[in-house]
Amino acid sequence: MSQPIIQIKDLYKSYPSKNGPAVALENINLDIYPGEIFGIIGLSGAGKSTLVRCINFLEKPTSGTVIFDNLDLSKLSHKELCKARQSMGMIFQQFNLLMQRTALQNICFPMEIAGIKKEDAIARAKELLEIVDMADKAESYPSQLSGGQKQRVAIARALATNPKVLLCDEATSALDPKTTRAILNLLKDISKRLGITVIIITHEMAVIEEICQRVAIIDNHVIAETGTVEEVFSRPKAEATRRLVFPEERKLPSFDEARCLRLIFDGTAAMEPILANMIMDCKTPVNIMAADTRIMDGKTFGQMMIQVPESISHINYERMLAYLEDKHVLVEEVAGCLK
Repeated sequence: MSQPIIQIKDLYKSYPSKNGPAVALENINLDIYPGEIFGIIGLSGAGKSTLVRCINFLEKPTSGTVIFDNLDLSKLSHKELCKARQSMGMIFQQFNLLMQRTALQNICFPMEIAGIKKEDAIARAKELLEIVDMADKAESYPSQLSGGQKQRVAIARALATNPKVLLCDEATSALDPKTTRAILNLLKDISKRLGITVIIITHEMAVIEEICQRVAIIDNHVIAETGTVEEVFSRPKAEATRRLVFPEERKLPSFDEARCLRLIFDGTAAMEPILANMIMDCKTPVNIMAADTRIMDGKTFGQMMIQVPESISHINYERMLAYLEDKHVLVEEVAGCLK
C-alpha cells in the first residue's frame, strides 16, 4: 500500500470552559491514502466537523500530529501553512459563495489569493465549470442558482488551486435526495478522473454507502471503528457503529424461548432469493423478524434476523445452516433474544 497522504496521530482537541477543558476530540489516529474516498461519520456533537477542521489546521489541535503530504502541519510557519492549505480544497454545507460575484468570479477568487494571473485564473475557472457541468452558468450569480448548482460551483472553486485532497463537511446535507446523488456522483467522477483524495464528513449512512471505500465512525469524540464500508456494513463491531448501521435493531422485541439467527450479508452471497430457496429446499418455514440490507456495486450487504420454529428437527436445522454456508451467508446464533 502507498504512503498515506494524511496521517493523524494521537490527536487531541479541547476548548477552555468554566468547568475545565471541554474535550472535542481524543486519541484520534487515522491514515488516509491517495486517491481514496474516505468517510467520517458520526451523530451531531460527536466531533466530526472539529476533526475535519483540524485536518487542515483551521483548528489547531491541542496535541497530536497531522501529517499532510509528508509535512507536519504543526511545524509549518503561517506562510507555509497557507501554501499547504492550497492543496486541500474544502466544500461546506451552505456553499459559502460570495453573493456579489458570478460563478466564474467565485471560482477565480482562491486563485486571486494565490497570486495567479487573472487571464490564467479565468481560463482555469472556465475549465472547471466544464468539469462540473456548469459552463452555461458562468455569468450567473448565486441568487440565480439552485442548491445543487451552488454546490457544483463550490466544488469547482475548491478545485481551483489543483488540490490533492477535497474536504467535504456535510456537503450534501442541504440538498434533496436526487441532487445529493448527482453531487456524490460528481465527486466520485472527480476523484477518479483527477486522482484526488476525497474526505466525506457526514451523519448519513446513505452518503457513506453511495461513495466511500473506507469509513471511520466517530462517537463521543473518539474513533469507535474503522474499516472498509463492506466490513462495517456486514459486521459492525462497536455499539456506536451498530446504532448507525442498524438503527431499527434497538426496536426489535425479545423472544426469550425462540431460536433466532442473524444472517449477515457481506457482499459475497449470490444475487438470488436465498431465503425463499432455503425454505423450499429445507422444507422449513422461518419468521423474518427484521431486515436491513442494501445493494452496493451490485452486491448485498447488511443483516436479517430470522426466527426458526422450535419444532425444527436437528437434521433440518443443520441442513439449513449448511445451505446458508454454501450460499456464502454468514450465520450467528442469537440465544434467547435479539441483542
